[in-house]
Amino acid sequence: MKRRKFIQQSALGAMSLLASPAFFSYVNGAKKPNIIFMMADDLGYGHLGCYGQQKIKTPNIDQLAAEGVQFSQCYAGAPVCAPSRSVLMTGLHSGHTAIRGNFGSGGTPLYDEDVTVAEVLKSAGYTTGLFGKWGLGDVNTTGIPNKQGFDQFFGYLNQVHGHYYYPYYLWENEKKYLLPGNEGGKREQYTHDVIVEKAMGFIDQNKEGPFFLYLPFVIPHVELLVPEDSFREYEGKFPEPNPWIDEIGHYADQPAPRTTLAAMISRMDKNVGRIMAQLKDLGLDDNTIVFFCSDNGAQNKKGADLHFFEGNGVLRGKKADLYEGGIRVPMIVRWPGKINPGTKSDYTWAFHDVMPTLTELAGTKPPDSIDGLSVLPALLGESQSSASHEFFYWEFEKAGILHQAVRYGAWKGHRKGEGATMALYNLDTDISETTDVAEQHPEIVKEIETYLKTARTQPRDYEHGAPTWSYRKEDTGYIR
Repeated sequence: MKRRKFIQQSALGAMSLLASPAFFSYVNGAKKPNIIFMMADDLGYGHLGCYGQQKIKTPNIDQLAAEGVQFSQCYAGAPVCAPSRSVLMTGLHSGHTAIRGNFGSGGTPLYDEDVTVAEVLKSAGYTTGLFGKWGLGDVNTTGIPNKQGFDQFFGYLNQVHGHYYYPYYLWENEKKYLLPGNEGGKREQYTHDVIVEKAMGFIDQNKEGPFFLYLPFVIPHVELLVPEDSFREYEGKFPEPNPWIDEIGHYADQPAPRTTLAAMISRMDKNVGRIMAQLKDLGLDDNTIVFFCSDNGAQNKKGADLHFFEGNGVLRGKKADLYEGGIRVPMIVRWPGKINPGTKSDYTWAFHDVMPTLTELAGTKPPDSIDGLSVLPALLGESQSSASHEFFYWEFEKAGILHQAVRYGAWKGHRKGEGATMALYNLDTDISETTDVAEQHPEIVKEIETYLKTARTQPRDYEHGAPTWSYRKEDTGYIR
């Protein structure tokens, strides 16, 4: 459905949704809830205390889990940044969504025909703001946030620009926002902090609501770099190889990379705590639903040391893999008075379910063509089923080979190349995906292979290809 047609029909769709039992269960004449969706970048399933982390302190995010519901089987849209975010924004899984990979240093943009969750919420009366890393369209493309439903944007457009925490500028809507003190490689304004301050300003300016705040943090994506006050909190606590070189030859960005990674995650945690305190101070706490998750599994570059921190817990693989360690992510949802505190759920859902869930919260409908389903009943503790879908699908191309994965109940199918032999794992008994049981269960393999025949469409051809960019290391920014 074209964007204009969808927006024209959204009001009619909202009327039909008002019959939803889940919608009636919390509205009762109240105002539409504010929605905050926080997402870390490359944070692993095991990097948080509430998911078993022992070395890194995350008390504020752990408190979110204690006051809400913590999911153990939520999945990202893809194992890397851009396609995962595309799934999140469009409600289409990675076999249908517009952007299928991190193509080109500038990435490929969303088109005008792509309908995002921000556009749907805006049509339902929400003020929409994005603060952080976008990655779905660079400057002078159809994919910039202000053309994709966001009233306000501040942060990084280009995902490679987002590799740097002290660039000399960020973007505010469609204009450069200069960061004095960061010129020539100097380090005075840490962008994570600047972004959080801007996001808190958005909350304050829109406290009358309703608002949708999408807050995709860059932490803990490399480069591994953190201000000294956070670094000192962990200094001397971990043994540090010196110099650190990861498995593909990258040196660490900052001495003591284990210390740096832990300090980055804890700094993000402190800022989550600041945002939650602000909601209470403004009297918004009870009418604001807060999500916290990661965009994909943890990575192991620049000394992030996935194994030392058990960043993906017991899960196999890491970022860019379709094993559980690449796509299973932490997901916490808090809403006082609506979500029972201290709840732990093994309900299975994924990023393409976010759009219909948020639109139901807003009392409206998403486009009919999406793959996702609302999981609001599961958030409110009403769902009796175990998963939002019979099948879940992921794809990711590596070195010209299409890798595919399917979740089917407790079964996980994985193949490297269309038509290749499928590996099969039983996640109920083998969460680490160590034992291929395909030969013992040919009937399950056949069902998954039948599904795969219709699971995806061919990616669209981009008219101009991916943009290319050049970089100046001395100012850690980027120019055309």
